[in-house]
Amino acid sequence: MAEIGFYHLTRTGADQALPQLLGRTLAAGQRALVLCASPERVAALDAALWLCPDPDWLPHGTAGSGEAELQPVWLAAADPGAAGAPNGARFLFLLDGAQSDRLELYDRVFDLFDGADEAAVQAARGRWAAARAAGHALAYWQQGGRGWERKAQVAGRAAP
Repeated sequence: MAEIGFYHLTRTGADQALPQLLGRTLAAGQRALVLCASPERVAALDAALWLCPDPDWLPHGTAGSGEAELQPVWLAAADPGAAGAPNGARFLFLLDGAQSDRLELYDRVFDLFDGADEAAVQAARGRWAAARAAGHALAYWQQGGRGWERKAQVAGRAAP
């Protein structure tokens, strides 16, 4: 079972929050798959990550750049399914309501959602309920004045 963190964006958008989370992922020696809701979102995020000032270097790739196996961060608009992340990532980032049917393939899942969008909040609540029913370990994080604050945690259960 995956450890799933729900990240409630209340102070910044995903384009500002994601680089810091990816920087921590790379610093921990991990690889990441970032699953976006559309190819247009992948293109926009690709450009934003090359220009982000903190951290100032986030090496990443997309289907357009190729060589997924060499990329520590891979941006995609389609869930790779049972094949898993094309770059071997064990960390999955879900943006803009993107979903994966194979969460168990990842050690950690980061579900970032916009707190200013009521539909996004309701959809995240639905994903929380589904992940809890599936037995995943869950944590709810909210942006605060000093960064991310953990507001709730639910232990997972062992797979049968």
